[in-house]
Amino acid sequence: MSLNVLRNGSSISARLVRALSTSRPASAKQLTVRDALNSALDEEMERDEKVFILGEEVAQYDGAYKVSRGLWKKYGDQRVIDTPITESGFAGIAVGAAMAGLRPVCEFMTFNFSMQAIDQVINSAAKTFYMSAGAVNVPIVFRGPNGAASGVAAQHSQCFAAWYSHCPGLKVLAPYSSEDAKGLLKAAIRDPDPVVFLENEMLYGVQFPMSDQALDSNFVAPIGKAKIERAGKHVTIVCFAKAVDTALQGAELLAGKGIECEVINLRSIRPLDMATITQSVAKTHHLITVEQGWPSSGVGAEVIARIMETDAFFQLDAPAWRVTGSDIPMPYTKSLEIAALPSPADVATAVSKILNVK
Repeated sequence: MSLNVLRNGSSISARLVRALSTSRPASAKQLTVRDALNSALDEEMERDEKVFILGEEVAQYDGAYKVSRGLWKKYGDQRVIDTPITESGFAGIAVGAAMAGLRPVCEFMTFNFSMQAIDQVINSAAKTFYMSAGAVNVPIVFRGPNGAASGVAAQHSQCFAAWYSHCPGLKVLAPYSSEDAKGLLKAAIRDPDPVVFLENEMLYGVQFPMSDQALDSNFVAPIGKAKIERAGKHVTIVCFAKAVDTALQGAELLAGKGIECEVINLRSIRPLDMATITQSVAKTHHLITVEQGWPSSGVGAEVIARIMETDAFFQLDAPAWRVTGSDIPMPYTKSLEIAALPSPADVATAVSKILNVK
């Protein structure tokens, strides 16, 4: 069975800037998620002249979040294209270009606005390879900020990971760190199928260490492979995007009590890396999922359902729990916004309950 964590009213301020791994050398280069995405776009545009970017303010303004900074000046009007404010229109243009053999990167200023173009994303992009009996590929990337930002209310704060991962024909990626962002975006651009690439506005300016391998222009992260951000033996925490930070902070709180959490950064929502999750559950015998999205039909619900349907279920010593955003549209008021999102304290509470410790 799966249970929702009850809000306990406590909150801990987010500490986004954190050391991710003691295994990395102290001299590792720091790079923001924004710059990692920019680097990925630049390298792929230089590598393949079929790659181009289009969307609102991506060119002369350098992008609403400066992800495409400098690319218009370098590659010109033919490959970095400002569009009118018409998501259905420019998404349709991008899908047609992909069908014709180009590799468009279509930016939505927020994925909330991708609802204007969902017909193009699902009916035109996701289904075409199947409906053409494999004759027509649609190598397109739909990318932009997804999920909760700060002070932008309900129409700018929804997580669409569950929505898009529901649809066959799409790959759905949600990076956390700078290495995730660069490696997965490069993989998405090279992929022959449509990819929904869900970034997080709150992570754009956060610096993460980059390995020498990740800084190389040939670095590509594998689609469909999760990453263990923190090893542990008592409980498995499965999360993605900004919720990885929440889970890591919760794990820090629990470490002070002698509880070691294994934190798994999904990175890929569709396809899901169930092998990594089940191996971890076999070791810890406890499972919690963390996400900023709503609880009903969410990513956590899918992960737990898959565990229930396999022999991994018999490895569990307690019910699996979901830690999610509240089941309401995002409030505008800051205090209510904080209360509507999962906190490290919520993670710690959930772990304590399933381990039956105080």
